[in-house]
Amino acid sequence: MLRLVLHGLRTRWVTLAGSFLALALGVGIVATTGLALAATFAGPPQAPERFAAAPVVVRGEDEVRVRTPAGVRTQKLTDPRPVPAAVAARLAGLGRTELDRTFAVSGGGADGASGRASGAMAGHPWSVAAATPYRLLSGRAPSAPGEVVVAAGTGSAGDRITLTTPAGPGRWTVTGTVRPAPFERAVFFTEEDAARLSPDIDAVVVHAAPARVRAAVGEDSGLAVLTGDDRRRADPDPDRDAEALVSVNALLGTAAGITAFVSVFVVASTFSFAVAQRRREFGLLRMAGATPGQVRRLVYAEAALVGLLASAAGCRLGLSGAPRLAHWLVHQGLAPAWFAVGDQNWPLHTAFWTGLAVALTGAVAAAHRAGRVRPAEALRDAAVDSGTMPPVRVVLGAAVLLTGAVLVVLGLVQDPAGLLKRKTYTTQPMLLITGCALFAPVLVRPALRLLTWLPARLPGATGLLVRENASAGLRRTAAVAAPVLVTVALAASLMGTRATIDAAEAAEAHGQVTADFVATEEHGDVPQEFVDRARRIEGTRVSASRATSVTVLEEGTALIRSDARAVDPADAAAVSALPVVAGRLTGLDDDSIVVNEEWETHRVGDRVRVWLGDGREVTLRVAAVLATGTGDNGVYLTPRHAAGAGVDRVEIAVRAGADRRAVERELRAAGRATGTEVLTRDAWAAAGAPGGGSTRTGLLMILAIALVYTGIALANTQVMATADRVRDFAVLRLAGATGAQVLRLAGAEALAVVAVGAGLGGAVAALNLLGVRAALGRLGVPAAVVVPWEAVGAVVAVSAALAVVFAVLPASFALRTRPVELAGARE
Repeated sequence: MLRLVLHGLRTRWVTLAGSFLALALGVGIVATTGLALAATFAGPPQAPERFAAAPVVVRGEDEVRVRTPAGVRTQKLTDPRPVPAAVAARLAGLGRTELDRTFAVSGGGADGASGRASGAMAGHPWSVAAATPYRLLSGRAPSAPGEVVVAAGTGSAGDRITLTTPAGPGRWTVTGTVRPAPFERAVFFTEEDAARLSPDIDAVVVHAAPARVRAAVGEDSGLAVLTGDDRRRADPDPDRDAEALVSVNALLGTAAGITAFVSVFVVASTFSFAVAQRRREFGLLRMAGATPGQVRRLVYAEAALVGLLASAAGCRLGLSGAPRLAHWLVHQGLAPAWFAVGDQNWPLHTAFWTGLAVALTGAVAAAHRAGRVRPAEALRDAAVDSGTMPPVRVVLGAAVLLTGAVLVVLGLVQDPAGLLKRKTYTTQPMLLITGCALFAPVLVRPALRLLTWLPARLPGATGLLVRENASAGLRRTAAVAAPVLVTVALAASLMGTRATIDAAEAAEAHGQVTADFVATEEHGDVPQEFVDRARRIEGTRVSASRATSVTVLEEGTALIRSDARAVDPADAAAVSALPVVAGRLTGLDDDSIVVNEEWETHRVGDRVRVWLGDGREVTLRVAAVLATGTGDNGVYLTPRHAAGAGVDRVEIAVRAGADRRAVERELRAAGRATGTEVLTRDAWAAAGAPGGGSTRTGLLMILAIALVYTGIALANTQVMATADRVRDFAVLRLAGATGAQVLRLAGAEALAVVAVGAGLGGAVAALNLLGVRAALGRLGVPAAVVVPWEAVGAVVAVSAALAVVFAVLPASFALRTRPVELAGARE
């Protein structure tokens, strides 16, 4: 048996080359992503960055901790409470202290060419710099009002720069520079200026024994005493690395899963087509006395040998590719700067055995078909394929399609919002795609007839020959069309679903804001001076809101945090059209809350226990309930529960009868005076429209993988098919066709088959996108389906080019032999 297997591999290496490449690539991608995934599980310990030189740091707790029957649950707080002045005074009695105040600063420019200040920065008092990595590179520390120290590259000593602080824009003198830090762009003010701009104390650096500090702070104070590596909790955005690793984990996991799916499909398709080509060979083996079991074992042995070789090659590819993938993730900003592949071995073992399992799984159907070949097949030389859909494949395809349809229907009935989640819309479409791919031999013939109906009736024989050749070689046609179907369906389903959801979210946000103008501050708070000036403009209705959060305990064990917005209910009702399904927004007061339908407690009048953004626990009455929508409909509170958050959005509506142009002029003048950007409603909605990010990057990576597999499948199938068509080409040549005409026919047939695959893939994608549209309709979100024509067009164009190239090139080599010799060729 082994000798027969090795002889078969040696004589049919072209046939198995596609399976080897597809499997090696699949194992390589699984190994690469696995090694990168392993690196996300155990990153190096992260030392404190900003307060690396501070012995003890006291700040507000950044977590809420709730004891449940399943243990203590925690959630991050968005607005840790400041350190009370009384506590800071007690700490000062223990030893030297530095008070830290952090506030948003943005720059407008510097006088002269020596420096330039621009973008988002963080303001601090100079006294706290001693506890941080910042040291003077040039100049001196700020000592008088209006003086600052900036990071090198932002300005130079002696520059006059414009900075927008919580008090508005102003001119400041640079007295010195410090070395830039990777975690923030700092601007240092005098202690007096910092206290004026940001009265709250965010943290206190204490030079005393930690035990004495804890005793001075006291228990249940809502303050944390940080030492050692815990000082990292006081860094700017201390969870950014962990959140980035979670995104990388999801991205790589999805890529590995879809790689396994596509590789199984391609390998199974390749083995199936190869077995169909070897019917006469298997028939001869049966005539020579081979049993069906021996024929099946022959196919399994070939698959196992190919699987072993391809898996070994793929693991080697993974070892080379994983460091490059890690570098790319860091370069794209998707992973932390320290991210690198470690020395874990388990991803290589997983990839190797997965590759072998994929090879054997892909050969199951082929081995079963090979075992059913009868001895009489050795005498057959049929030109037309028949029996291309065995009952097992029909049952399997129907089961997969039915499962996919049932999941969509159940999702629409029970949880339409769940269909919009990334894990669902990246995995669930695979069922419909797989089902339609299994039915490809049945679907290809009518689709091909429909596509070639007009060309077959045009003058000349090309259209008719394309239709008849493709219909006669149905297995070949299905083998070429199926990978195109999968890739087009993936591109249209994944990219289209994401684009449709993005458009729905943008439309939902645009529809909920009825204000004519919106003023926001991305990196800080909108100055109170702007709010006051906007309120004084005749003919306006102004709503100033604050972003915060609330945390609720659901089902006794799940601690869930929701984004919240603190508003004045009367003002908010005048500038918004929230999707209220029960109660009234104007019923909101200091003892109540507005929730959405996703909350466990969402009946008007019920009371719910929540933790505010600074950790305070309160019990509030449900005043109104919002529709779930796309998932961005958050919670609304009054400013009393804003946990100290500043105004970050101001919505201005022009009253009926007021002069809109005059209002706009005054608003923009107020914006210029306070350093606040004023946008129209449409411009604000466009600026905040979702899109891009790691999700799009991940989808593009998946499509690139699928496209590579499509190229391998097309090349392999077309090369294998050419060996069977040399006699057809010879007959055409003997009938008077020139070599160029034969090549054009081969290219036209390849294009027709790709068009069939693209059409079927588009139909599958349409079903998936209609499911998403139905889910949005169930949620009451008006949205149209967005078709990613650019991505689909690129996939179809690349597939068509590959199909034509790999159809024409082997045919051109075959045509070099004399037609008389080709006509007499036998298998």
